[in-house]
Amino acid sequence: MTDTEAFLRTARQVVTDEARALDVLADSLDEHFAEAVQLILQAPGRIIISGIGKSGHIGHKIAATLASTGTPAYFVHPAEASHGDLGMVSKGDVVLAISNSGEAPELVNLLAFTRRFSIPLIGLSSKPESTLMKQADVHLLIPSMGEACGFGMVPSISTTLTLAMGDALAIALMKYRDFKPEDFRAFHPGGKLGAQLSTVRDLMHADLPVVPEGTPMSEALLVMSQKSFGVVGVTDEAGRLIGIVTDGDLRRNMDGLLNKTTEEVMTRNPLTIAPNAMAEEAVAIMNDRKITSLFVVDPDTQGPAQGLLHIHDCLRVGLG
Repeated sequence: MTDTEAFLRTARQVVTDEARALDVLADSLDEHFAEAVQLILQAPGRIIISGIGKSGHIGHKIAATLASTGTPAYFVHPAEASHGDLGMVSKGDVVLAISNSGEAPELVNLLAFTRRFSIPLIGLSSKPESTLMKQADVHLLIPSMGEACGFGMVPSISTTLTLAMGDALAIALMKYRDFKPEDFRAFHPGGKLGAQLSTVRDLMHADLPVVPEGTPMSEALLVMSQKSFGVVGVTDEAGRLIGIVTDGDLRRNMDGLLNKTTEEVMTRNPLTIAPNAMAEEAVAIMNDRKITSLFVVDPDTQGPAQGLLHIHDCLRVGLG
C-alpha cells in the first residue's frame, strides 16, 4: 500500500466513524434535549458555556453560534471563573458545562457556584454517572463511542458529537424563536455571509433616473446619461413607474429616435422588485432575464419607485 492510499484509508475511516457516531447521537436524543431547550427559553438571562481543553474549544464555538442566532451567550473559562470570572454568572442565567469525562477538576468551583446560588445547570458529557451529570439539573448525554484514533486518546468523535449537540440546541432555539434571515444579518454585517443576507434596500440607489410620461427622448437621453445606469424610468402623473427605457429599447428605435417621446420607445409594465427582497433574489432575476438593473417598488402600495438596484452594486459586495 502506498503512502497516499494509507493516508486516504485512515481519513475515510475517521470520517466514517464520526458519521456513524452522529447517527447514534441522533437516535439517542430524547426528552432531556427538550428539557434543555425549554430551560434556555425560560431563562431571563444569558447562557454561560464553560469547558476545559478541547471541550472548551467546542464551547467557544457553541457560544458563538448561540449568540449569532438569537440566544445571548458567552464562554467563561473555568480556570478564570475561579479567579474572579464567577462574577460574570448571575441569577437568571443558565450554565452549560461541557466535559466528556464529566470529571474535569477545573469545573468544580463553577459547579459549586451554580448549586449555591440555584443557577440552572445543563451538563453535557458522555458519562451519565460522572460528577458533572450528578450535579446537573438537565442532562445532555452524548454516546460513548471511543475516539477515531483507535486508542481513545485523541478527542475526535467526542468533540464532533459535542459540537453537533451544540448546533442542535442553537438551531432548535432559533426555529422556536422564528429567527429570520434579516435577524441573522444583524449579527453578520460583514464578509460574504453579510453580502448574501443583504436586502435590496441595503444596496439600492435612491437618486433615480426617471422622467414623466410625454418627455421627449432627447431629454430622456440626457437623464439616462447623467445617472449612468443605462436605463431611465417613465412615471405617470402620480409618480408611479409605468415604463422603462433601456439600451435595448434605444437600439430598436434608432430611426427617428430624437423625434419620439418616451411612450413610443419604452417597455411598459417593467419588471420590479420589492425593497425587502433579498439581494440574491434580485441577482437571480437579473441573470435570468439578462438585464442589468431593477427598479424597486413596494408591491403592496404600488407607489412611486423607491430605488434602483444595478447588478454592479451586487457584484461589488460579492454577489453575482
